[in-house]
Amino acid sequence: MGRTRTFDTDAAVLAARETFWERGYEETSVPDLEAATGLNRSSLYHSFGSKRGLFDAAVRSYLDEVVRPPLAPLMLDDVAPGALAAYLERVAGWAGTAGRGTGCLLLNAAAGGLAYDEAMSAGIRAYHAELLSALGRGVGAARPELDALAAGELAAELTGSVVAALLLARIDPAAAERLLRLAARRAEPTA
Repeated sequence: MGRTRTFDTDAAVLAARETFWERGYEETSVPDLEAATGLNRSSLYHSFGSKRGLFDAAVRSYLDEVVRPPLAPLMLDDVAPGALAAYLERVAGWAGTAGRGTGCLLLNAAAGGLAYDEAMSAGIRAYHAELLSALGRGVGAARPELDALAAGELAAELTGSVVAALLLARIDPAAAERLLRLAARRAEPTA
């Protein structure tokens, strides 16, 4: 019979998520994860299978706790006209000079060695599709005068601005913030 787990798995995932987010997947060592979580190597491997297993748990946590809550107003049945601009302003503050300067955990992984991992690539494509869908719903509420083609193009443009800004946030938070504030202006509801 195996030993009973005596630690908080969610707390360990959160600590690992913060470490991966700050340092990147490749630059985070197992000793870094041991220090961050307070767990020894055998506990980490027993619970998560590998460093990658722990990273995958951290990514799920990141999507559920960081990415999706700000998108929730854009996924309602009745999206408020100002929800898209509010989302972009929120992300601008988070990615900008008032933020952490860490960018996006998923996009940082894509920019590193995990870009060629099929499971990670599929996850990033799904994240992009979810973001595009949410922003598309926001465009529909904010700019109802646009035809379907123009609305789709604006949603794609704004999604591209979010992705670019979240990549840029790590090296130039002020530029990331400016980009997102410009995007928020483009997303303001029409009268």
